[in-house]
Amino acid sequence: MYSLGYDIGSSFIKAAVLDLEKGSAVAEVSSPKTEMPIQAVQPGWAEQDPDVWWKALKSATHELVARNSLDISRIKCAGITYQMHGLVLVDSSSAVLRPAIIWCDSRAVEIGNQAFETLGEKRCLENYLNSPGNFTASKLFWVKKNQPKLYKKAYKVMLPGDYIAMKLTGNIKTTLSGLTEGIFWNFKKNALASEMLDFFGIDQDLIPELVPTFGEQGKITIKAAEELGLPSGLPVCYRAGDQPNNAFSLKVLDPGDAAANAGTSGVVFGVSDKLIYDPGSRVNLFAHVYHSVIQPRLGALLCINGVGILYSWLKKYMAGEVLSYQEMDRKAAEVHIGSEGLMILPFGNGAERMLENRNLGCSMNGLDFNRHNDSHIYRAAQEGIAFAFRYGMDIMQDMGVRAAVIRAGTANMFLSPVFNETLADVTGSEIELFETDGALGAARGAAVGAGLFRSFPEAFAQLKLKKRIKPDQTNQEVYENIYGQWKEILDSSLTSSKK
Repeated sequence: MYSLGYDIGSSFIKAAVLDLEKGSAVAEVSSPKTEMPIQAVQPGWAEQDPDVWWKALKSATHELVARNSLDISRIKCAGITYQMHGLVLVDSSSAVLRPAIIWCDSRAVEIGNQAFETLGEKRCLENYLNSPGNFTASKLFWVKKNQPKLYKKAYKVMLPGDYIAMKLTGNIKTTLSGLTEGIFWNFKKNALASEMLDFFGIDQDLIPELVPTFGEQGKITIKAAEELGLPSGLPVCYRAGDQPNNAFSLKVLDPGDAAANAGTSGVVFGVSDKLIYDPGSRVNLFAHVYHSVIQPRLGALLCINGVGILYSWLKKYMAGEVLSYQEMDRKAAEVHIGSEGLMILPFGNGAERMLENRNLGCSMNGLDFNRHNDSHIYRAAQEGIAFAFRYGMDIMQDMGVRAAVIRAGTANMFLSPVFNETLADVTGSEIELFETDGALGAARGAAVGAGLFRSFPEAFAQLKLKKRIKPDQTNQEVYENIYGQWKEILDSSLTSSKK
């Protein structure tokens, strides 16, 4: 038996088929072959046409089946994971009213800040666990305020994954986890965030009906089946945002474990069994995939903008076409821990939420023209990224979220032995690397929702650990001193930015 998973990203749509008996991928593809366009009509805006997602999903599905000669009759269910915090509006005929305002669009920042201040910071944090910030509720109010005629035509507001589920099943639904990521949910009352909606003047009827994260959410319609080349009636049994799903795909379900990724930006997703929040709103809290009132499971989401983008910048402008990432890593490995005093703050990809939305830029400190070369810079970059993870994880630990084990897929920065060893030594956490990704996680979640896996332990029984990296005690002691020096530089930069 097979399960089908879709990952709705802002760059690509990925599709994967999981063999439930073997617990491994049968096939995976992504579409389109070049990144999907993001429209920025004004500075700070980021929009995509939801139909582009659907066209790419169709293309990925056709390629998945044709290239691998799949027996589609063996596919028993489908699941969806998606880019979080987006806004899709449809009218009563399910037609899209405007391009989706996606996760990296910052037009609603001031709207969220004003709501945070007016409603009361403590009240917002105690009830929603977050500032309204630049999340979906604030984006919806932006449309109401700036495009009132269009807003009046709106029948339902959806997240990107809700839209794809609608295209597959014809049903307009959402999930509890989805509502929390949009700041549409009151954790304290375990109900819609009516106070937030009333403040924005948003009609509660715009919010779709809830369906469980795991469980049948509708069946693929005849029309969708014809477009995709799949059997009609195939149940959609799972839906979750990309970060909770990434954590799920790595078996990060309980306190003490954390999921991480380190692509262009970096994320740590830790788990709490208590309704907690960060007073500085530097770390966001959302419902994990199986959160409930009886068994609370909150995802503490730390995001660092300046991660892999620093290393890719170095490759493009320093290593050029001469060195591969593997060769850069090899050169970095030749340099001693601490990069002979060279330190890098990696914050060159916009305002950092964990730094209270400061935009410090990237900086090199202690560069000695007579001692340092490109190898030192490559190592200092990886160490600076690991230090940034440590800084954010210390905030999480102050909240009560401890990551004894960090799990990640073998991708991006986690392909580098230097980075893996540095992160383990700097944070004191074991690193566990697995061969999995978001689309396979969605397929696994769908199989749980369909009852094809009877429990989480059964679902992950064949998930294979590829590598474990344990902290080296001697290196930990050395890095503790170096991290202290790096943090002093960061603290000084933060102080200067206030002036």
